[in-house]
Amino acid sequence: MALVKFIFITILVLWLIRMLIRLILPMLFNNLASKMQSQATGQQQQRRPKPEGSISIDYMPPKPDQSKTDKLGDFVDYEEVK
Repeated sequence: MALVKFIFITILVLWLIRMLIRLILPMLFNNLASKMQSQATGQQQQRRPKPEGSISIDYMPPKPDQSKTDKLGDFVDYEEVK
């Protein structure tokens, strides 16, 4: 009899958890989606329109050091002998 009671309680608890998840998760997802949407619109409002013809550089690669010598060696002219 204890096994039947355990199975019944387990099924009841799992059913209650399932019902709570069906009620709570949509509310959480709607809340999360609205927060993300408000952040996206806030970011769009912060951007200022650039005047036409202006250029902005986001990344500038480092310049190679001029003091380093070429690692390939010196170029030597040669003549083909037949």
